[in-house]
Amino acid sequence: MTVIDTAPLGGAIASVPTLVHLSGNIGIFTTARLRQRLINALAHSSDLLVLDLSKVTFCGPGGIGVLIGVQGRARALGITLALTGVPPFMARLLRSAGLDHRFPIMA
Repeated sequence: MTVIDTAPLGGAIASVPTLVHLSGNIGIFTTARLRQRLINALAHSSDLLVLDLSKVTFCGPGGIGVLIGVQGRARALGITLALTGVPPFMARLLRSAGLDHRFPIMA
């Protein structure tokens, strides 16, 4: 199950990022809820929404689809969607799908 904890680092104040912590599995049974929660996070984000993936243990193709879709919505709103704490398996997944340069990665 994907657990999401949205922690605005200052709310929707310009230049202060919003941080969303993800954990657990991002699979077929969790993608719809994940998508909705990330869309809700966009409504409260500044110009930068950061997804912390450090505690994600699995991500299926649907999870990658959610990230791509939310990134598109973010761009339409003028928000950058960045990733941090990308586990090695997710880095390989993004690379093998040719998406490793699509998302900004923060240290």
